[in-house]
Amino acid sequence: MTTASDTPTRSRRNRRAEILEAAARLFAARGFHGVSIEDIGAAVGVSGPALYRHFDGKDALLSEMLLDVSSRLRESAVTVVTGSAGPEETLDALLDVQIAFATDHPALITVHDRELGNVPEPARRQIRRLQRLYVEEWVTVLAELHPDCPAARLRAATHAVFGLLNSTPHSAGELPAQDMRPMLHAMARAAIAACAR
Repeated sequence: MTTASDTPTRSRRNRRAEILEAAARLFAARGFHGVSIEDIGAAVGVSGPALYRHFDGKDALLSEMLLDVSSRLRESAVTVVTGSAGPEETLDALLDVQIAFATDHPALITVHDRELGNVPEPARRQIRRLQRLYVEEWVTVLAELHPDCPAARLRAATHAVFGLLNSTPHSAGELPAQDMRPMLHAMARAAIAACAR
């Protein structure tokens, strides 16, 4: 049962998510330095200074945005790897996770690619670490499917597949997600198969 004391926490969490989503769209469209706290506040219907109740500043907001997505992707991969029946099914599930992210959040992909250098160093190290762990989940599964393929080749193939899947900022709106997702899945599967030849 929900109590009155739960509501402010949930409301605050929802507001933070709303702010992060609006900031991602603005950073993707205009760049980190082209967006002010006031711009972000206006996008969510509050004054700029009101955002400081949720974030210490624009740097903190960007850090949380990229830490959150890196953490969620890594956690999703761990869930998939520990819960799937075999390597083929696991690979398909990993692809589904990455494709859903790529088709649902092209702005976050743009922000990560362009703005990671604006994240303060401690948070940037955390993001990089989470990303390495995420890649290694993929490499472990690919090694089961292609045991004779060197780990370095599998790692390079994983990054290449991410490049393919994360191309969605360039094609957003061209195809509906229900058409884009199976196409990306088939293309990624073909790319992975090519790495083992």
